Amino acid sequence: MDKSEEIAYASVLSILSLFLLILLIFLLLLCRKKPIRSDESLLPKTKPAGTTYPLTELDSATDGFSQRRIIGSGRLGTVYAAVIPSHKNLVAVKRIHPGLVLSKPGSGFTTVLKTLSSALHPNVVSILGFSEAPGERIVVTEFVGEAKSLSDHLHGDSDIESAVANTVFDWRKRFRAAAGAARGLEYLHEIVNPRVVHGRFTSSNVLLDEKFMAKVSDYGFAFLIPRENSEVSWYVEEGYCKESDVYGFGVVLLEILSGRRSENGSIVKWATPLIKEQRFAELLDPRLVVQSEIKCLVIRLAKVALACVGNSRRSRPSVSEVAAILNSLEREGGGI
Repeated sequence: MDKSEEIAYASVLSILSLFLLILLIFLLLLCRKKPIRSDESLLPKTKPAGTTYPLTELDSATDGFSQRRIIGSGRLGTVYAAVIPSHKNLVAVKRIHPGLVLSKPGSGFTTVLKTLSSALHPNVVSILGFSEAPGERIVVTEFVGEAKSLSDHLHGDSDIESAVANTVFDWRKRFRAAAGAARGLEYLHEIVNPRVVHGRFTSSNVLLDEKFMAKVSDYGFAFLIPRENSEVSWYVEEGYCKESDVYGFGVVLLEILSGRRSENGSIVKWATPLIKEQRFAELLDPRLVVQSEIKCLVIRLAKVALACVGNSRRSRPSVSEVAAILNSLEREGGGI
């Protein structure tokens, strides 16, 4: 190899070395910009544990828990509309009934609420914070507009209100409400970490906003209510578990189908043979007309309800399976 060839060879090696160095630097920069996602980054998004509010702040926000601030009352407690400086919008402040507080003084309220406050989903009422003091247990949640419960829309407070409610609350809206509630319960059962069993799933615990989008409320509070005194025992089987929630969901579907209240569990005994024998004319809410194009959707909804309440725990569908069917019914019913 003569001198000129040696110089050319050295030049080629220098260029190749420089090229490899530039390529290495480029790859290093690329890896820094796009790090490999860990399994943790793929987990469902949650929000931080709820805020602990001083009792004095909530007392001030509700004007001393004034009756003028009351927007609802239920088996757990009384709900007040409030304005808290740390939030731009109205919030709902639920003051747990004193009797429940006194009956469960060592219930681990703070620990449970910190867990529940991580839930974040469009079909679940978000828990923003809580307050615990001697004789007081208070929960702060998002304010769901001028929401009424599914029970209110189905039954109303009187025969007149019930008739008016059902004139507006047609099958399309009922499909939407059922599907939204199923998605909310599915999120609690299968997605949020740690998983949450509702424990008291009833039509009163499903709130509907002005667009009839459902939001599941009062989830995880069954620990506050003595079992023997519960007025929702016909929604809940012995022991709190996912399958029991599915049973309660089936009872709610029977209410949606029939327009009847689920008093003393009689709705399950009454509706089960009607669905099995396909006597749908006797089952369905007489205040609503079932048009031919929607009849098949209503029948499918009835079969889902039967699967939820008519099977043993082992044979019962999961809420994810129920949600998949109801999402389909919502889509098909939305265009009718």
